[in-house]
Amino acid sequence: MMTDKVRIDTVDAHKSNETYLARQAEFESNVRSYPRKLPLAITKADGVWITDADNKEYLDCLAGAGTLALGHNHPDVLKSIQNVITSGLPLHTLDLTTPLKDAFSEYLLSLLPGQGKEYCLQFTGPSGADAVEAALKLAKKVTGRSGIISFSGGYHGMTHGALSVTGNLSPKEAVDGMMPEVQFMPYPHQYRCPLGIGGEAGVKALTYYFDNLINDVESGVRKPAAVILEAVQGEGGVNPAPAEWLQRIRKVTQEHGILLILDEVQAGFARTGKFFAFEHAGIEPDIIVMSKAVGGGLPLAVLGIKKQFDAWAPGHHTGTFRGNQLAMATGLTTLKILKDQNIAGKVAAQGEWLKAQLAELQKRYPVIGHVRGLGMMIGIEIVKPHEAADHMGCYPGDGELSALIQKKCFEAGLILERGGRNGIVLRLLPSLLISDEELKIFLDKFEQALLAAGVRPA
Repeated sequence: MMTDKVRIDTVDAHKSNETYLARQAEFESNVRSYPRKLPLAITKADGVWITDADNKEYLDCLAGAGTLALGHNHPDVLKSIQNVITSGLPLHTLDLTTPLKDAFSEYLLSLLPGQGKEYCLQFTGPSGADAVEAALKLAKKVTGRSGIISFSGGYHGMTHGALSVTGNLSPKEAVDGMMPEVQFMPYPHQYRCPLGIGGEAGVKALTYYFDNLINDVESGVRKPAAVILEAVQGEGGVNPAPAEWLQRIRKVTQEHGILLILDEVQAGFARTGKFFAFEHAGIEPDIIVMSKAVGGGLPLAVLGIKKQFDAWAPGHHTGTFRGNQLAMATGLTTLKILKDQNIAGKVAAQGEWLKAQLAELQKRYPVIGHVRGLGMMIGIEIVKPHEAADHMGCYPGDGELSALIQKKCFEAGLILERGGRNGIVLRLLPSLLISDEELKIFLDKFEQALLAAGVRPA
């Protein structure tokens, strides 16, 4: 037995952000992305605040792309890790069970529609993309069909099948042999209707379009195995789906024996003011894809599958790290706090307040073309208000200004992400425990960034 302790020095006071970033560029592939937009080396994190190697503090409104529902280093989450480490439980179990996994499974199921009585869980590899791959395979296995319908602007991951059903074209460049029979359809957009109609009429037209495609015997599209979508598109620019559109998709898929897969990787677990984003439409998916917050900050991905569609044979979809005990501990702690403290209700109220404040800011700064979202999943679309608007009154998007504002936010000590077409949407995904006072700090820093980017009040 080894008795020597290994010491890991996590912070070197003599190294700066610049030094760490230069070393990262030497060590890592060109594929790294966040350090190019957010050039810092994090040395400390607490709640919604992080500190870099140059001892500068930032308000973190990215929170691990929505993974850190309770923020950085929540004391109860840290305690759950310590409890596992000192309990004698194994850290790695494949899909063997433990008392911890049993407790986590029971609690997670209780949060699904109908308290999970019609659902079972499938633990996949640790990323959302792993869970999406499993969901697509299962739908094909259940139905005996191979087609998938996805939606423009959707994001489902970067592995082969997940990328095939993702709207973003850039990562698909020079990647041959994408998964066949993926049919993309337009997704509703509150500001830029893809049919050029807008408003309620645009939603009705999109609803009819989907209905007609499935029912038309000469549509040219074979009946699919599944429809996959996000109830609120995240990377696609924070686009909430209209309830009536989602409800019609659910009705049509049920009528035709098509599985409905809801990707709740980013929008799930109280982020939108409901425990799951699809709850805003009052629907029940056949398969729910869960990751990010479900692991309480550690890697974990799970499917919620209607039991009638659990067609797997033993071992027909596996993953070495599907038994991450630490993530189940942190996940269980996180889920209990979210539920017991009614964080969804808090987040819903804060989201409405923040959108109202941003709407007031929009009146003074017309470069803010549109503010949208639910709960603590909010998008701010940046436009060119001095150029001609289209027939719906929408101004051209301004990706360059959006990038500059993000940079100025960073310089002001505010971290946020961009998304949407050409990166024109500034996105907020902070800890769900962010306080009202911290939201006011966000607004102050954001306005500072607008002014620093050369934006002047109207």
